[in-house]
Amino acid sequence: MRRVNGRRCGGMASWAVVTIVLAGTVLTACGSSPVASEESARVPQAHQFSGLRSVGPLFPPGISVHTCTASVIASRTGDLLITAAHCVFGTGVGWRFAPGYRDGVEPYGSWNVVGLYGSPAWLKSTLAASDYAIVKVASRKLRGQEQTLQDVVGANRLATAPARGAIVTVPAYAMGSHDDPVTCTVRVSYQGVFPSFSCNPYEDGTSGAPWLERTRRGIAVVGVIGGLHQGGCYPWTSYSAAFDSTTLETAAKAAGSAPARFPLASSDGCSVGP
Repeated sequence: MRRVNGRRCGGMASWAVVTIVLAGTVLTACGSSPVASEESARVPQAHQFSGLRSVGPLFPPGISVHTCTASVIASRTGDLLITAAHCVFGTGVGWRFAPGYRDGVEPYGSWNVVGLYGSPAWLKSTLAASDYAIVKVASRKLRGQEQTLQDVVGANRLATAPARGAIVTVPAYAMGSHDDPVTCTVRVSYQGVFPSFSCNPYEDGTSGAPWLERTRRGIAVVGVIGGLHQGGCYPWTSYSAAFDSTTLETAAKAAGSAPARFPLASSDGCSVGP
């Protein structure tokens, strides 16, 4: 559901379509009509809130509309985010991150992306099970001192996939601008190898939103909206790639290795609606 390039719109509801062209790539957003399906009405409902310092939207180069969500992950260099791999392409240079964004205000400034890092399985074949990207941003000079993003807004530890039944909170931004984030606290289930949760609506733009689990070692990012069908074909069901040792290794290597060039994601596999 949440692709930002050439996405198909489908489902039981009718869809409103918004299209943006970025450097020859079509970014399509699909939003459900006000008439909710019976299925969507049975699941928990997301609600707007004031946001988190370490979570924010990603803006493509030269565009004021944000298209995905990202969050800061703890690292020794203090400059790493995580989002869905299908959200970004190319080198990532020119994209920017706005932590704590709310109603068009960027309380902690805008941080420029300087590199992308991904699983070999995603870089070679855009494998849904590896739909995550580690994003590096540049430091900034604030009050006369060079500071990292982590210095300014903090970070959450990156961890492996949650257990079935674990409780996660998922702050996210729907595609747009001058808006507020939404959140939902839910239990994790599984669709095959993919962690899943049900809460409505998590629409286009929410891809990359962190799954935050409270653990004995503090809050951990245990998933991001993505994976199966690039996050899901319907706004009431969301997925993640199952984070594993490769996910942690990808983040660790981002501190010192050369960034990658990301491929354009292929089809999300969702059927086309009427």
